[in-house]
Amino acid sequence: MTYRVCFVCTGNICRSPMAESVFRARVAEAGLDGLVEVDSAGTGGWHEGDGADPRTVSVLEEHGYDGAHTARQFQPSWFSRLDLVVALDTGHLKALRRLAPTPEDADKVRLLRSYDPAAGGDLDVPDPYYGGRDGFEECLEMVEAASEGLLAEVSEHVEGQAA
Repeated sequence: MTYRVCFVCTGNICRSPMAESVFRARVAEAGLDGLVEVDSAGTGGWHEGDGADPRTVSVLEEHGYDGAHTARQFQPSWFSRLDLVVALDTGHLKALRRLAPTPEDADKVRLLRSYDPAAGGDLDVPDPYYGGRDGFEECLEMVEAASEGLLAEVSEHVEGQAA
């Protein structure tokens, strides 16, 4: 059975495509390619059909990740097929939990940085859109740091399903 993870930010052109690309690479490195499906979406549809922000693409590609992406808006009906919905900040977390059709679906929503023990109490990944390139680099660092803990949790679920 495939374990499905969806990363969600505001417009699906900066943070969530970055998290999707990094986590997809971690899944492949762990040999879980056929067992874990990774995608992303935005809470809004402003950029639907657009590629990722060029700064996102360049930072990803410079660090060896895939920059290909097409933005889309998260739909409440997706909860039924997703195992985990990963929000990039507390605003997304609240919006997604409001969209959830059932309490069980709301329980599927987690903050990305909650998987990074070094994050402490600051669990938001800041939106780099209105800043410079350094914000995109910082975003990538936060995503990479949280991806290790997230991969460990997802691996446990996948191994539990295979048993």
